[in-house]
Amino acid sequence: MSDVIDTIHNFLPVHTPRAWVNNALENLPVLMIDHANCEKKAASTAMSLLYRYIDRPELLSKLSQLAREELLHFEQVLSLMQSMEISYVHVSPGRYASTLHKNMRSHEPARLIDSLVVGAIVEARSCERFHALGQKIGEPLASFYIKLLAAEGRHFQDYLELAKLYCNNDGELSERVAFFLEVECSLIQDADSQFRFLGGPPE
Repeated sequence: MSDVIDTIHNFLPVHTPRAWVNNALENLPVLMIDHANCEKKAASTAMSLLYRYIDRPELLSKLSQLAREELLHFEQVLSLMQSMEISYVHVSPGRYASTLHKNMRSHEPARLIDSLVVGAIVEARSCERFHALGQKIGEPLASFYIKLLAAEGRHFQDYLELAKLYCNNDGELSERVAFFLEVECSLIQDADSQFRFLGGPPE
């Protein structure tokens, strides 16, 4: 497990601010609801790529399994919410995913590469957040988040390996990873007007 989080910490230039963790501990219902939404969105993103790139067998194999796992995580979050008497109500999406997606190129194969790089970064940040929360939060969430580390770390590797496979230019891939990590760092460090699972510290 330590190898997974070490790899993630080496990949992400910045760690989750302590202010975000403290805010999460004070807003468990919103944390759980938005976590459920993130798992559902992760499955949806994988499914969209499965439909769009049917000529990529490696992608079909890896992302079909990933989509199933994300839906299983969604079900597990719902079960925990029920046990904690947290109602699943609507919360608006944060700026994290939409900002990353706005910076993606629209032409192929650049769109595919950017989609995979963004997928890797989202999974890496989720993994890093689970580790940060697992150190501070009480049971049963601490054990649950630590268990998710391995899966999220594997999803990060899957997306990154696919990006390497389909990108013919190592320099281009490094450039896109660096570009999106810079965008992501701002989203993690800059103050957010609303608390979300993937977002910055409170204003």
